Amino acid sequence: MERYFRLADKGTSIRTEVIAGITTFLTMAYIIFVNPDILATTGMDRDAVFVATCLAAALGSLIMGLWANWPIGMAPGMGLNAFFAFTVVGMMGFTWQQALGAVFISGLIFLFLSVTGIRRWLISGIPASMRSAIAAGIGLFLAIIALKSSGIIVASEATLVALGDLTQTGTLLTIAGFFIIVALDALRVTGAILIGILVVTLAAIALGVSEFGGVMSMPPSIAPTFLQLDLMGALTFGIFQVVLVMVLVEVFDATGTLIGVAKRAGLLAEGPTHTNVNLGRALMADSTAITAGSLLGTSSTTAYVESASGVQAGGRTGLTAVVVGVLFLAAMFFAPLAGSVPAYATAPALLYVATLMVRELSEVAWEDVTEAAPSVLTAIMMPFTYSIANGLAFGFISYALIKLLTGRAREVHAATWIIAALFVIKYAVFGGH
Repeated sequence: MERYFRLADKGTSIRTEVIAGITTFLTMAYIIFVNPDILATTGMDRDAVFVATCLAAALGSLIMGLWANWPIGMAPGMGLNAFFAFTVVGMMGFTWQQALGAVFISGLIFLFLSVTGIRRWLISGIPASMRSAIAAGIGLFLAIIALKSSGIIVASEATLVALGDLTQTGTLLTIAGFFIIVALDALRVTGAILIGILVVTLAAIALGVSEFGGVMSMPPSIAPTFLQLDLMGALTFGIFQVVLVMVLVEVFDATGTLIGVAKRAGLLAEGPTHTNVNLGRALMADSTAITAGSLLGTSSTTAYVESASGVQAGGRTGLTAVVVGVLFLAAMFFAPLAGSVPAYATAPALLYVATLMVRELSEVAWEDVTEAAPSVLTAIMMPFTYSIANGLAFGFISYALIKLLTGRAREVHAATWIIAALFVIKYAVFGGH
């Protein structure tokens, strides 16, 4: 281990790396409860998705640790799972099998972009304000999903949305869960989100809102989702924008997380980032994990920003990620507990993740209206149209158009023009569908 992970070179030890791995796992383990809850709305088998989530997270983390030697945990991404369930399947009418096919195709494209270096070109071409707005918009989208699933907001013919019945037990549990998570995180308690989910679950079982199915058992069958992707169905003309959005979100989200956490861990060499061998491997690791996850039966796998908690605990090498991977494999034996977790317990977790993501709006260049206006459009159109795709489209098209109309077209990178043009073609051909 010493030689393979070069622990001494990084100024760390096996004990430190193991503690860092456990810390990272506890901060991101909420995904094994939240992901099946979201994807089950498409008709996917909840137990199979639970196993697929654990396996995809384990596989991605092990690749990241053993190959790239970086302390970054991987798992199916928040936001991308919501896009998969509520936009691709819920609004656009694709089957979940076709949506898995789209994830597989996006993974292959992502792999190609990573290998050829186009991924770095794309990243450098997207304005910083827009990148921040995309993260914030996905946060707002997660917030509206959480508020709806918990009954805090309900549909209204008069005002589109209205306040729900706050006297309902489940709704009150969600509100209490949110405050528990915020308080624990403010007090720097490791695994605050996971603890919040478990506390609300126990309360829901005690109050009769949820049924207790047990704690441990042998892992359920993954057969209902394993290799169920419909590639031919995914190759229909309408899937074009689905793959485009998946690739764009994967590019921004995963790359931003990798570079941000790696900087915090002191893993990036000075000078141009392409001189860092391990960055290239890390970029390959996450794109490989996406294709593997689609075969197992889950939405896109990505690098987790929660990995920063492990870095804070001293994690500096891939051994941290390997520990995360092993713990996700062990988590497969807790399927009955995952099945007992109601939506009222995962909603506060979604709402809290949303508050963390909306903070990104502070990075928008507010003093420049040609930057601020497209950023705001990006962020607000995601929840208001219930679609990450529409938010991206409105953002990129408005950014290019506003810069053009103000005589600042030269400030727009070629990548932004291309993405804006693709979305214009999409609306011209398909309208709002």
